[in-house]
Amino acid sequence: MKKYENDAEFMALVGHLIDHPRFQKLDGIVQHHHSTRMEHSINVAYTSFKIARKFGWDKKSTARGGLLHDFFYYDWRVTKFNKSHAWVHPRIAIRNARKLTDLNKKEEDIILKHMWGATLAFPRYKESYIVTMVDKYWAVKEATIPMRRHLAKPIRYSRKFLGSHNR
Repeated sequence: MKKYENDAEFMALVGHLIDHPRFQKLDGIVQHHHSTRMEHSINVAYTSFKIARKFGWDKKSTARGGLLHDFFYYDWRVTKFNKSHAWVHPRIAIRNARKLTDLNKKEEDIILKHMWGATLAFPRYKESYIVTMVDKYWAVKEATIPMRRHLAKPIRYSRKFLGSHNR
């Protein structure tokens, strides 16, 4: 069982969305090379939820907006639009999210503006900032998994190499 699944409060807020067949389809789509879009969305939602809970902010909107921020089905590496993926995919995600559940203004803002930095869409709520920053954290973490494994290996230098650089 994954850690988030043991958090009853988190699951009460978003468990029904995670279990929905439309959301489950994200599990078959690669997101940041080494994670699925579903895994990424849950990582962002759960981390953001824990931060909002710690600060006493709106954890429900944070969890729901975080979960649905990348709720689209196309492969952004292949499918191209007239506008950038950073601008297009939040609008597709919000359209798909509205088909799944009713959204409040904060959840809409979280989804639409989570690409702030890559776009000029400035977040309106502190919860939107949480998801924006956590999304970037997880994107880097997920994309660099192989690099971290490689860097974690001990580095061995030969005496010949070390000796030639100590002169």
